[in-house]
Amino acid sequence: MLRALSLIAAGLMVSSTLAQPFDTATLKHSDALRQHAEQSDAAWQVLESLTTEVGPRLAGTEADARAVAWAKARFEAMGFDAVRLEPVTVPHWERGFADAKVTLPFPQPLVITALGNSVATPEGGIEAGIVRFATLADLQAADPAQVKGKLVFIDHKMERYKDGRGYGPVVKARGIGAVEAAKKGAVGLLLRSVSTSSHRFAHTGVMRYVDDVARIPAAAISPPDADQLTRMLARQDDIQVKLELEAMDKGESTSYNVIGEIRGASKPEEIVLIGAHLDSWDEGTGALDDGAGVAIVTAAAEHIMALKQRPERTIRVVLYAAEEIGLIGAKAYRDAHQDKLDQHYIAAEADFGAGPIYRLDSRVNETARPAMEALVEQLAPLGVSLGHNQSWGGPDVSVLPPLGVPVAGLNMDGTDYFDYHHTPDDTLDKVKPESLKQSTTVYTLFAWLMANANSELRPIPPTGN
Repeated sequence: MLRALSLIAAGLMVSSTLAQPFDTATLKHSDALRQHAEQSDAAWQVLESLTTEVGPRLAGTEADARAVAWAKARFEAMGFDAVRLEPVTVPHWERGFADAKVTLPFPQPLVITALGNSVATPEGGIEAGIVRFATLADLQAADPAQVKGKLVFIDHKMERYKDGRGYGPVVKARGIGAVEAAKKGAVGLLLRSVSTSSHRFAHTGVMRYVDDVARIPAAAISPPDADQLTRMLARQDDIQVKLELEAMDKGESTSYNVIGEIRGASKPEEIVLIGAHLDSWDEGTGALDDGAGVAIVTAAAEHIMALKQRPERTIRVVLYAAEEIGLIGAKAYRDAHQDKLDQHYIAAEADFGAGPIYRLDSRVNETARPAMEALVEQLAPLGVSLGHNQSWGGPDVSVLPPLGVPVAGLNMDGTDYFDYHHTPDDTLDKVKPESLKQSTTVYTLFAWLMANANSELRPIPPTGN
């Protein structure tokens, strides 16, 4: 009887141990990692190197190729167990010269930039009257007679939020505004920059055409210049603007997803993916978007390798190609790894500036929520709280949940992110070193703890929820 009771007690102890998301040794190493990461400037060194030695790195360009070479060399020097390049076919577009000015009745220059993928204006430019719409929806509802032969001006102001939720309502106009304007006979598009800034910088970003609609040139205008045009229109309906764009479609090029791996000790086939995108727009040096993300995930891996203690699962760092022009590297990764996505334990992406991180959202099985709670307990001293369970994980990672891959969203404070986003002002001096260090520490602990977690995270909630 005593022996039977002893066996039952031992079984309960084993069950209790297995039910814990993290074992004692994992948590002990987590404490050591936190102390190490909080004292390290490794992320800053990575970011300073990328933005100085490579600078802007538009997908498909020579600078993009240099960024790939830089990342590969960096990963190899760090001592990853495996480093590889996975090819991605990307469009090669360059903006060239861009200029706009009011010609009548109040002649003066305007600050603009071509939207990514825009066609050029005809030689000599386009001069036409402008017609203003407060939103994309207003344009879509307009009488074509009001638009035909005009430059459409969409003047939708973006609202500022910590989580960046003001972006969604306005960015659709950047993507399809030119198509909607062309359907009604417009000769070009001027878009108020998708921005929360009042500075006189125009914010670029990708736009798209469709095959059965005429392709008209499209440019973003700085927020102060958008305000200026609106004031002019309040005085006089007939405001003439001349627009010149030299945008160039140079066909296709090959870029690469850059991948580095820390091989797992007991479950090497299972993958914890932490990623960021390597490309940037060509206006600034891509420090916030997404050099900071590159630095965060790279330094997180560097910290874990410095521990000299292998994680149980493989930690895979992915620097994606061509995020800015349509998640092209992410889709290529998804397709190349289609038969092994069931081995991806969880994925997360740093692509919203430098932080700090204030909340962790997830998309895991509801039975695994205690594991997320236990994870956040370890992150709480860094100011991180637990959020919802409907995360999309980040732009590149968002292609994985529809195929059943669990994700985490490590939410960064983006209050001022869209002040600098896609402008010449996205430079190293805008990154706060302490915020970068905090975000890197959070990613370090996230990757380590998830690589050693005991919980089953699948099946995840449907992505339609």
